[in-house]
Amino acid sequence: PADVDLAVQSARAAFDSGPWPRTAPADRIEAIRGLGEIYGRRRADMAALISSEIGAPISFAQRAQVALPWTMITAFCDVAQSYPWQEARPGRYGSDITILREPVGVVAAIVPWNMPQFLIVTKLVPALLAGCTVILKPAPESPLNALLLAELIAESGLPPGVVSVLPGDRTVGEHLVGHPGVDKVSFTGSTAAGRAVAAACAHDLRRVSLELGGKSAAIVLDDADPATVATGVRSASLSNSGQICNALTRILVPRTRAAEFTDALAAEVDSLIVGDPSDSATQVGPLVAQRQQQRVTGYLEQGVREGARVVTGGSGMPAGFDRGWYVKPTVFDQADNSMAIAREEIFGPVLTVIAYDDEAEAVAIANDSDYGLAGSVFTADVDRG
Repeated sequence: PADVDLAVQSARAAFDSGPWPRTAPADRIEAIRGLGEIYGRRRADMAALISSEIGAPISFAQRAQVALPWTMITAFCDVAQSYPWQEARPGRYGSDITILREPVGVVAAIVPWNMPQFLIVTKLVPALLAGCTVILKPAPESPLNALLLAELIAESGLPPGVVSVLPGDRTVGEHLVGHPGVDKVSFTGSTAAGRAVAAACAHDLRRVSLELGGKSAAIVLDDADPATVATGVRSASLSNSGQICNALTRILVPRTRAAEFTDALAAEVDSLIVGDPSDSATQVGPLVAQRQQQRVTGYLEQGVREGARVVTGGSGMPAGFDRGWYVKPTVFDQADNSMAIAREEIFGPVLTVIAYDDEAEAVAIANDSDYGLAGSVFTADVDRG
């Protein structure tokens, strides 16, 4: 808590009396573009660090964990370049009204471990461009990449107190969310934690943005090509070893072609290369921690107990591994939407195939969820989809 108080004090001073909020938008944009240039020079270091921290395959870390956030820095700057920071509008009684968009204040940005730089950049850069000061709290599983970013920010020359990086556990996050010196909270994480964050912010009428968990469905129509579906699902569901909140993990297939689609998915999953995350050939690495391995294994066992069939994968270590936080990429079928593997966020390389009889039932199954993060339709006819 003492570190939280110090970070808030620093951010508060930088916002209330420092130069950053009073800097012209064009100059803020130039400063953030400079940060982007520095970031670009350290991409390889950042990717290697993230891969070692969370076990992300290095090829995925280079592409999605680092290159994408780097390009987004430029994209946000481009949007800010044409943003109407100030505009005149006709008033009700004949005189013009000036609309001036000003920064909110001190922003607490709380991010999880699975896509750390992507989520940091999407919170941090827009807030900085708006003139806010930011306290970044990374997950305890992945603080090092945030600290490397802090080095890059210091090198960029942003004023003191504009960005603070505050590693810590849940108690640090709780104290930060409830701190009276924070004006806005931006949180990405589990739905349960999001409820607690929303309640804390509601108590003080503090602004809050939440991006929470998912149990997203892919509706596969009867005209879809099984190989195309399998390739698309692999990309949308099993990247980062399945540890992505918008993964398509419920695969809804027409009962008349269920075997075809299930076989294609199983073949695609069986082709995945499980290995050392530092090897560029690896497609599925270890999970982030032993507790995550135990969580996923628990769901694999529960799926069998509830009556689903393991088509490929299942509990136990992948072939050739006797240590490490690995699980077998798994496909279940003969499942229904009442099972835990269909209702709860597993956060691992696990797909659940559910058969439907008509499109109305498929839509009903897709919507029968506590989550609403993503969704997709696979079809040969775009108009039908």
